Parts: sequence; structure tokens; C-alpha cells
Amino acid sequence: MSLNVELVSPTERVWSGQAKFISARTIEGDLGVLPGHAPLFGVLVDGVVRIDSVEGDSKEFNIQGGFISVANNRVSILTESSK
Repeated sequence: MSLNVELVSPTERVWSGQAKFISARTIEGDLGVLPGHAPLFGVLVDGVVRIDSVEGDSKEFNIQGGFISVANNRVSILTESSK
């Protein structure tokens, strides 16, 4: 089982694909998402979002705020900007 992930900013789709794990920092603390995670909506703070793809590579993105939504093995990350 995997997660269908989209990381987008107002100007571009930064990353899209299948992942086995995602970590991010919300206003309530660090968050880890695995397949089968309970639905949630969180407010992201400036920091690093790490995406571990099903291919085995790990990508890190420096984001500036935003939101994360998790439901039915779909993860949407919306951010003001990403590097």
C-alpha cells in the first residue's frame, strides 16, 4: 500500500507521485504519515517536508507555511513556496 501525494505551490506542482512515508511540521508538532493514516487537516509551519517515495529515494523540500490534508491514502500539501 502507498500514499498518493501532491505537493503544490501557487505557481507550480512541486512533486507528485507515490510515497511510503511523509514527515512534516505542523503548528501542533511533527507529523509522520504512513499508508492507512487517519484523516486529518493540519496547518504547516516553515520547515522541511520529507517524502520517501516507493522507489526508495527520499526528497526534502523547504516550505514556507501551508496546509496538509490526509484522507484515503491521498496526501495534499499546499504551500506558499518550496525550494
